[in-house]
Amino acid sequence: MFCFQCQETAKGEGCSTKGVCGKPPEVANLQDLLIYLIKGIAISSKKADDKGIDQTDVNKFIIESLFATITNGNFNDDYFIDKIKEAIKIRDGINQEAALNPEELYDCQSWSFDSDDDIIEKSKHVGVLHVDSNEDLRSLKELITYGIKGFAAYADHAYVLGYTNSDIFSFVKRGLEATVDENQSADDLTALALETGKYAVESMALLDEANTSTYGTPEVTKVSLGVGSNPSILVSGHDLKDLEELLEQTKGTGVDVYTHGEMLPAHYYPFFKKYDNFVGNYGNSWWKQKEEFEAFNGPILLTTNCLVPPKESYLDRLYTTGNVSYKGANHISDRKEGGTKDFSQLIEQAKKCSPPEQLETGEIVGGFAKDTILSYKDTILSLVNQGKIKKFVVMAGCDGRFKSREYYTEFAENLPSDTVILTAGCAKYRYNKLDLGDIDGIPRILDAGQCNDSYSLAVVAMKLQEVLELDDINDLPIVYNVAWYEQKACTVLLALLHLGIKNIHLGPTLPAFLSENITNVLVKNFNMGTISDAQSDISKMIG
Repeated sequence: MFCFQCQETAKGEGCSTKGVCGKPPEVANLQDLLIYLIKGIAISSKKADDKGIDQTDVNKFIIESLFATITNGNFNDDYFIDKIKEAIKIRDGINQEAALNPEELYDCQSWSFDSDDDIIEKSKHVGVLHVDSNEDLRSLKELITYGIKGFAAYADHAYVLGYTNSDIFSFVKRGLEATVDENQSADDLTALALETGKYAVESMALLDEANTSTYGTPEVTKVSLGVGSNPSILVSGHDLKDLEELLEQTKGTGVDVYTHGEMLPAHYYPFFKKYDNFVGNYGNSWWKQKEEFEAFNGPILLTTNCLVPPKESYLDRLYTTGNVSYKGANHISDRKEGGTKDFSQLIEQAKKCSPPEQLETGEIVGGFAKDTILSYKDTILSLVNQGKIKKFVVMAGCDGRFKSREYYTEFAENLPSDTVILTAGCAKYRYNKLDLGDIDGIPRILDAGQCNDSYSLAVVAMKLQEVLELDDINDLPIVYNVAWYEQKACTVLLALLHLGIKNIHLGPTLPAFLSENITNVLVKNFNMGTISDAQSDISKMIG
């Protein structure tokens, strides 16, 4: 295997024996093969689009498959073997219906397999190092692929809520085709990488519309960190539809529901406040789940990626659904058209479990998405004009398990008292429980929500640019210190670059998949840099 798509990849170079995330080599290879086949499907489907053939189901399959290969999502080789078989059927169906000439097909549009063993064997020969030997071209193609994988996750969440954008699907296919087109130059791919950022913004905007239209505009909310005495279910991941259906089915059962990790922002949506048994947030970000899931005592539902290979001690209480899968864990089947998922098994198991062990007490405040922050626009501008707020610091992105992540806690703790942190994603768990106070009633940590809500922070920046009548968005009193871990963070980075935002500090390390030459291009054109130590970086960024 070879995988270097996440920040924690081995030695900062690439995992070659087993993923640091826990991904076995067989699964890594099968994911590579699925991506390879999805590129073939994308090319065929693009031609079918041109002929006016409906591709609704194909579009859904493409984004679901891309989502399934994101870091910490799916560790089940059987899942990917079945997905690969399905991919072959879908591809052949498109090729036949669109009457595509076999002589015109790319290699990835024509592969076939005789058996599961054949699938496993061929999966060893389509990894990134096999497909492209030119380091710079490979770097750009992976940047595009990871950006597309990241916003495919957002498009999938929106799709579940009934929201789609045909332009996004069209770009996914065009972008994936470019990664296997040998005629693409470095300049072509660089332009396409920035265009990927455009569709990252569109995907985040689509999901924002889907979430707010369905569940209301996030509002400032205090979320309890303590526990009650009832048996409970813990929900982690990102999928709000799964949470909605679980809360509806647990209503009146005596079973409480808690969020974990990236599900915390669900508490900010007005819709979910009607459930009396939706009681608080338990624990921290994804990498602490082994200890926290064990202490929870009740069933845990993983709705999307951010799964750590579990301990045997709670495997029988772990439930996966959607694109998440782990051998030995219970799996909740997808909802049928017009129906809901059946969570009765979790609920019945929860009733037999002890209440959660208490990890902490108190509460945290969040819900500062774009509409909320902009409702404070006049107050914030007044504080800026008075010099009470000197800088906003965007600290969005992902958390991770390495000790180097302590940098972000230290950075937040030592920021001057006239700075305000804008955050989204699980990176916030490094500092969202710090008591940094407020500035005339404006909290110094403003949590917009999940990683996709980085869109809210971008909207706020563009609105401030408009109000302050600035020609360049980079003239705003905003600095960017972004932490990344997986492919959705790559999507956020490309979105910021598309919006013309420069001087982004990315850490704890720059991506291993970026070659030296491509890194130099980003540094030259966008002044992108990495981090050093907290005190030095505060001096450099804040002054």
